[in-house]
Amino acid sequence: MLDKLEKIKTRFIEVSDLIVQPDIISDMKQYAKLNKEYKDLEQIVGKYEEYKNILDNIASSKEVLAEEKDPEFREMAKMELDELNDQVPGIEDELKVMLIPKDPNDSKDSIVEIRAGAGGDEAAIFAGDLYRMYQRYCERMGWKSSLMDYTEGTSGGYKEIVFSMSGEDVYGQMKFESGVHRVQRVPATETQGRIHTSVASVAVLPEMEDVDVDIAPADLKKETYCASGPGGQSVNTTYSAVRLTHIPTGVVAQCQDQKSQLKNYDQALKVLRSRIYEIELKKHQEEVGAQRKSMVGSGDRSDKIRTYNYPQGRVTDHRINKTVYNLPSIVDGEIGEFIEELRIAENAERLKDGGEA
Repeated sequence: MLDKLEKIKTRFIEVSDLIVQPDIISDMKQYAKLNKEYKDLEQIVGKYEEYKNILDNIASSKEVLAEEKDPEFREMAKMELDELNDQVPGIEDELKVMLIPKDPNDSKDSIVEIRAGAGGDEAAIFAGDLYRMYQRYCERMGWKSSLMDYTEGTSGGYKEIVFSMSGEDVYGQMKFESGVHRVQRVPATETQGRIHTSVASVAVLPEMEDVDVDIAPADLKKETYCASGPGGQSVNTTYSAVRLTHIPTGVVAQCQDQKSQLKNYDQALKVLRSRIYEIELKKHQEEVGAQRKSMVGSGDRSDKIRTYNYPQGRVTDHRINKTVYNLPSIVDGEIGEFIEELRIAENAERLKDGGEA
């Protein structure tokens, strides 16, 4: 581990020098990439320096014990040595977690798709609740969100809604939300007071750039149509909404939220790239034979991951068997506790498997 940490420190010094070079500063993409690497390495190097300091102090305390004859000094050195030795396992565990290779997509922005499932109108209302929950979480994290496409439910909520989230390490946190979310409550339309179960699926995709997924213009079919929903007269009278079809795969993406056709085209292209990337990634995982499917980070749309039980005020995450009884706070966007514990559980799994990404 020490050899690996020394190499990281050497790289940190290299990046520190590179990041102040005029040619790097003038290249925004390269500068942003190195700046992100600098911040990641800075955390590890800081913890490594703390670890080295403890090891140096342990060596000094042992030296005092070996040479010092005064009983009082020996007792002080022994107490200090015991304290330092107690700190070692904890800081070593922290370093092991920091050395786990990160998913390169963790630092990317995300595209989130929420779709109403079984449950009719109530499922669409629940999809709307999930959308608001993520908007609140986005605000808490200081991220930005942009609506891309939606189809409203007949009694409220959404049959489908697609939006982007941008900020620091968005995908690294939001990826844990992928899967089937289940709600148990009495719908507003229920006259007998019976509890219904409805579901909505959430898919969180890393937002891909053109350098990540290359789409040839000849492989795209573009259609324009009038957007629907609120937004003024121009929304319904101009062909600003865009639907893109990737001919080789049949993947479709559309955007209607922007007034400009060009902006809608760019947004739809982002969704298309992310969906194609997801297909290619799954294909690759099948070909290499069972890349280990993490219990908490698989992102499979068919996995039931969380239940929101309104009569009991309970929320249960089935992947980590965690139950809390503060449902109003959770649906108001306080999902950070779940995300943090899921991240810890995933890291523990990866440590068990030798730190594989």
